Amino acid sequence: MPDVLDDLLAIWCDGATAGVGTVVRTFKSAPRPAGASMVVAPDGTVTGSVSGGCVEGAVYELATEVVQTGHPCLQRYGVVDDDAFAVGLTCGGTLDVFVEAVSQTTFPNFDAFVVDVAEHRPVAVATVIAHPDPAWVGRRLVVRSSEGSLGSLGSLRADDAVVDDVRGLLAAGRTDVLTYGPDGERRGVGMEVFVASHAPRPRMLVVGAIDFAAAVARQGSFLGYRVTVCDARPVFATKARFPSADEVVVDWPHRYLAQQVEAGLIDGRTVICVLTHDPKFDVPVLEVALRLPEVGYVGAMGSRRTHDDRMQRLREVGLTEAELTRLSSPIGLDLGARTPEETAVSIAAEIIACQWGGGGRPLAQLGGRIHHEWGSDVGKRGSDYGSDPELSDSLTRY
Repeated sequence: MPDVLDDLLAIWCDGATAGVGTVVRTFKSAPRPAGASMVVAPDGTVTGSVSGGCVEGAVYELATEVVQTGHPCLQRYGVVDDDAFAVGLTCGGTLDVFVEAVSQTTFPNFDAFVVDVAEHRPVAVATVIAHPDPAWVGRRLVVRSSEGSLGSLGSLRADDAVVDDVRGLLAAGRTDVLTYGPDGERRGVGMEVFVASHAPRPRMLVVGAIDFAAAVARQGSFLGYRVTVCDARPVFATKARFPSADEVVVDWPHRYLAQQVEAGLIDGRTVICVLTHDPKFDVPVLEVALRLPEVGYVGAMGSRRTHDDRMQRLREVGLTEAELTRLSSPIGLDLGARTPEETAVSIAAEIIACQWGGGGRPLAQLGGRIHHEWGSDVGKRGSDYGSDPELSDSLTRY
């Protein structure tokens, strides 16, 4: 949708109504990804594309009809059959397109959503695309990463369930279709919600080109992070050794991190994993990282002895106790990890726990809801968990 926002906003600001078709699901070799949109303006002009030309004519006709009737529609387009005049995809793929009318009445928060996108704030739009009650179809929520939501799907229960799940997708920059019961029941079916996330992938900076770093990079990529491995030693920092990383940087880690901060490329979703356990690398980069006003997670690998020595060195360079409490060290949760791959899982588990305010204990030992509320617990650094004596034993670091 980003490529059509300006034209759609102009129509919205004029108080007019546009027909909008959006790809919500694709199968096999569909030509456009989920989230691709086509806008039909009141004067009949078209912006954007849902299939690169295969089914645009059919979507155009359907969008025009939806604007007139006010009834949104979910339509599937598949491979062309033997009828030469059939509407389908010559590439052999299949796609689902949700067609709706967008106006100040149907999407009153559209301008706020556009501002978030323009200012690069993570935001997602959750739209009901299928429901047993047709009145629910087309309802939407605008979900921000940490500032509440706008709109409603139809009930508080449904809103709460969807907001929880949408924030998970938004944190990973993922677009997807979620399925619930008619009132947001997680184990039910009947309601389908298309979530269009508008956010760059969060970043993971892995410091130290070691074997553990390769495993952590794989975990980070699996979780949806844009992974950078940084090391000052060119013989170790090579793309061949870290194929899962999006980029491998040869530079002093503290200098690279400072440059990224100055360029505005580090934010509250960024996670930093320092794996070198070598003071000449660790201390300078942690000095920069722990003084950042916003960063999602900072962890450092090492033994208990390495940790104690590192903390003393960080105090000597002037870090305060408040800044030091932001450091998860030794890094990871107590999973009994031994191998690089197991250790990477323990690190990933701690990052998830910090992001969502989880405690790291087996769910079988706990009561209450499984998904945590978005609130003050989110973003706790690893050492903060120790303030709860009930949890401290289960959260001993790797």
